[in-house]
Amino acid sequence: MNKLAYLFLLAVGFTVFMSCDDTETYAEKRAKERAVISKYIADSAVTVISEAQFKANNYTTDVSKNEFVLFQSNGVYMQIIRNGCGEKLQHEETAYVLCRFRERNLITDSLQLLNDVPSMASLPEKMSVTNNYGTFTASFVSGESLMSTYYGSTSVPGGWLVPFTYINIGRQSDPDEEIAKVRLIVPASQGQADASQYVYPCLYDITFQRGR
Repeated sequence: MNKLAYLFLLAVGFTVFMSCDDTETYAEKRAKERAVISKYIADSAVTVISEAQFKANNYTTDVSKNEFVLFQSNGVYMQIIRNGCGEKLQHEETAYVLCRFRERNLITDSLQLLNDVPSMASLPEKMSVTNNYGTFTASFVSGESLMSTYYGSTSVPGGWLVPFTYINIGRQSDPDEEIAKVRLIVPASQGQADASQYVYPCLYDITFQRGR
């Protein structure tokens, strides 16, 4: 079985079909999405901080307080678990970035996709990321991306790009170093193709490592 087929079969095994009520309006779906995010925040004892607080804290989030910063412009919530070794992507730099992740649909409370298990250790998500003076763009590498294989698009969700302004992208060179890790609550407008179509938010745990 080739890598692409293996990734697709694994994705199917961890996906719960998202049904869509045709009678539900887009506004109603958005309202449901906001309610689901609010419920997750309450149930998980999330402490939401503002962008001003985030800046005052030197662009860090206190994991012991379960802090997430809310970006008002796009509705993404971010918790930086580890800033990571290495350096931030520089202006006009393009680099391959390897990611291992878990994607949870917050409406169905189901795990949809993942590649952070031992059986997939050699198959990280691969994307090409460019920093255009602080604006990040990226695309998944076809044939080397579970997200691209399952959702049928090489476009990287906007929510995945939010951390790049704040984290380092490096490679672990000794046991004391750790690569960057974040947790994201991503609304449909900043999510992958299915989330955008069916209007559901996702919770992500993602690590970022510089590729080659």
